[in-house]
Amino acid sequence: MNDLELETGKPLPLGAIPTGRGINFAVFSRYAFSIILVLFESDREGSPCREIVLDPEKNRTGDIWHCHIPGLKAGALYLYRADGPYIPERGFRFNVHKALIDPYAKALTSLSGWDMKAASGYNSDGHYTDASFSFRDNIRNSPRCVVIDDSFDWQGDRSLNYPLRHSVLYETHVRGLSARAGPELRYPGTYRGVVEKIPYFKKLGITSLEFLPIQEFNENEVTRTNPATGETLTNYWGYSTVAFFAPKLSYSSDQSPGAAVREFKEMVRELHKAGLEVILDIVFNHTAEGSEMGPTISFRGFDNTIYYILDENKRYYRNYSGCGNTVNCNHPVIRTFILDCLRYWVVEMHVDGFRFDLGSILGRDQDGSIMEAPPVLQRIAEDPVLRHTKIIAEAWDAGGAYQVGWFPGGRWAEWNDRFRDDVRQYWRGGSGTARHLATRLAGSSDLYLRDGRKPFHSINFFSSHDGFTLGDLVSYERKHNEENGEDNRDGSDNNLSANYGTEGPSDDPFVKALREKIMKNFFATLLLSQGTPMMLGGDEFGRTQKGNNNAYCQNNEISWYDWSLVETNRGLFRFVRKMIAFRLHHPAFMRPEFYTGRDGNYNSIPDISWFDETGTSPDWGKLDRFLALRMDGSRAETEADRDDNDFFIMFNSSDSDQFFTLVPPAAGKTWLRAIDSSFPSPEDIIPEGAGLKSQNHYLVRSQSIAVLLS
Repeated sequence: MNDLELETGKPLPLGAIPTGRGINFAVFSRYAFSIILVLFESDREGSPCREIVLDPEKNRTGDIWHCHIPGLKAGALYLYRADGPYIPERGFRFNVHKALIDPYAKALTSLSGWDMKAASGYNSDGHYTDASFSFRDNIRNSPRCVVIDDSFDWQGDRSLNYPLRHSVLYETHVRGLSARAGPELRYPGTYRGVVEKIPYFKKLGITSLEFLPIQEFNENEVTRTNPATGETLTNYWGYSTVAFFAPKLSYSSDQSPGAAVREFKEMVRELHKAGLEVILDIVFNHTAEGSEMGPTISFRGFDNTIYYILDENKRYYRNYSGCGNTVNCNHPVIRTFILDCLRYWVVEMHVDGFRFDLGSILGRDQDGSIMEAPPVLQRIAEDPVLRHTKIIAEAWDAGGAYQVGWFPGGRWAEWNDRFRDDVRQYWRGGSGTARHLATRLAGSSDLYLRDGRKPFHSINFFSSHDGFTLGDLVSYERKHNEENGEDNRDGSDNNLSANYGTEGPSDDPFVKALREKIMKNFFATLLLSQGTPMMLGGDEFGRTQKGNNNAYCQNNEISWYDWSLVETNRGLFRFVRKMIAFRLHHPAFMRPEFYTGRDGNYNSIPDISWFDETGTSPDWGKLDRFLALRMDGSRAETEADRDDNDFFIMFNSSDSDQFFTLVPPAAGKTWLRAIDSSFPSPEDIIPEGAGLKSQNHYLVRSQSIAVLLS
């Protein structure tokens, strides 16, 4: 390695790019005095390396430092050092002693033995020095960047890009999905483990997998222990990104440098063959470097004042993420970084979409203020490469921004927490909640109609990774997060849950039957509503986290899926998969436009009509726990290529059975029972419909939903 030549190289593209003759290295740093490229011979700790000081006269174009090294190939390992001003009160935090990960690195070596303290402001004597500066050199045990050749046999694969309204999203975790799947899986907890679960996904009927973060993160940054077991807790969810272009190595069955890129691509290719989309939860709002007390890993060491939003005293960070720092997303350099990253995952990795964690931070300016027309959000929405890519915002942040229904930037879809809360309150039996339920069933026009968006821009959900699972939502009235080691202080106290008689597991047949019925109600409501449904993985078979509503640090059986529950709760599982198929078969539930309440095809039936239990138009101010609606399924109303059935849907969240008066079906038709959550499996859902005793009245049992089709 000592005989390597050094050529000037090119400033673009950024990153480490194979050229055919060697590798071109390019990295951004505006205020550095010097950039040093460090090359390694192996991924072993302390392996011999060579340090190459880039000449600012020859190897710098503008703010880009670059060089070309002939003879190097894909698989080469490297890091950087950056020397420059260290003036914390002005925001400069250069430290030539700290190894820096290339922000454009496409793969890292293992982070398992990473000494984060060596990357932070602790000296060798263990004392902390202000603002992440110490003379402790951490180059020997830092993870290394891996040069990647992007060539891959995609076998003709392309992103699927299903329309949102034809999608059913399944939020899941790569490791948790298959970590305890049993002896039938060869690769539990990995990308290949996801591939092995494809037959299950096909049986369930979902269209799209939405993965919790898979960009490289440090699992070992949590230092607390589980007070119940003594085990060290971990960063399980992954919302603390180290390298935005790099798939996580520990999710790969092959742990050799760069193998995660190949296995991730193999996973995407095989999921696409099975008709399943891949959506990534991506975290641009903050990084793993944390606050001024955190480690120098990458961005802080290259240009702290540009990458982060700093306080008036630039020694400190604005913390709108709740994680110590906030990325300066609307700085032109960072906008380019974000677009480059998204394009890479779409073009080279073939993903179908993104969910943007704490997306409101992407709407803040360099002072932290919310912008009316944030450039980065507009660029993402209008980027020609991303035009058909799903873009989904978590439309709030930890700094007080809440933009559900107001998220700027054009075509963005949003996680609709109003749907979550209103549906939870209704099925918990809240008084006067039926009118709010009606708004959510109809696609949340109160949120999305005013700016020209459509019903499918509402991502409807009743549970997600953050909060109770559905099984816990009907089993616990309060959180039980003691095993997180924070004295049960973490996690939300506003769960809108109920335990139906017993806190936690119950052997009482009545309690178990009631809980299953309520879970069926949630799924039926989700899948019958206008909007794009998203379900939390494992809810379809009653997965539990033992009442933990913030299991971000639990890489164990609290978070891992217990697949034996598919058989234990086979009635619920059958109901959910039949319910998914029911939705995708009926275009009436996937309308491209909001209801108008008018008759659009002159058949004397409005596109939607609302009723109380007596069959009359409701007094919305007095509507309590009973609600009914009629949907016209004609293609003129649904804008589909065929006529659908008409539907009459009845909701009863009260503790009493209630007769509902039925409105007459269209001439020459009769009402058939398709769904009744009070019936035992398999009578609870009969997609083709079953005959009724009466066409005038229908008895909806307490805390049940019933669906008739004509």
